[in-house]
Amino acid sequence: MIPYLRKCRSLTIHLKPVFDSDIVFIQRFLHNGPDTVEELLDRHVVKKEKSLNDEEEELLNRQRLTSTRREALALYRDIFRATRFFMWPDSRGVLWRDVLRENARKEFEEARFEKDPELVTRLLIGGRDAVQSALEKLAEKQKQQISKERDGGEGR
Repeated sequence: MIPYLRKCRSLTIHLKPVFDSDIVFIQRFLHNGPDTVEELLDRHVVKKEKSLNDEEEELLNRQRLTSTRREALALYRDIFRATRFFMWPDSRGVLWRDVLRENARKEFEEARFEKDPELVTRLLIGGRDAVQSALEKLAEKQKQQISKERDGGEGR
């Protein structure tokens, strides 16, 4: 391989004589450099290997979108399930369950056409955290209420 490279590098290109008496020799080393800018870029720029074609890429994007839609629907269902426990009325006489469901619906409608995956993920995580903390607070209050009723019943 090395002798072959040496042979290729030492090739010379003969040009037609400019004048009858003058012969011009131009020595050019092959494979010393690219002939065009495209060759230079092809040799030295790292290309992103695209293992997926356009159809596979589109399918992957749809799967991602479908998974965030599934997560959003699951969160919405979890909110509706969690609001079942809020059965007391607020100051206006409206059940907290209905107020919470209405607010959840409004928030989901506002974020309905959001395309930024990072923002969608933040909204989903924030919603999950809010549902979880609301249920934890509700459970803590119910425990306190039960302990008050036990303490009050034993004192009689």
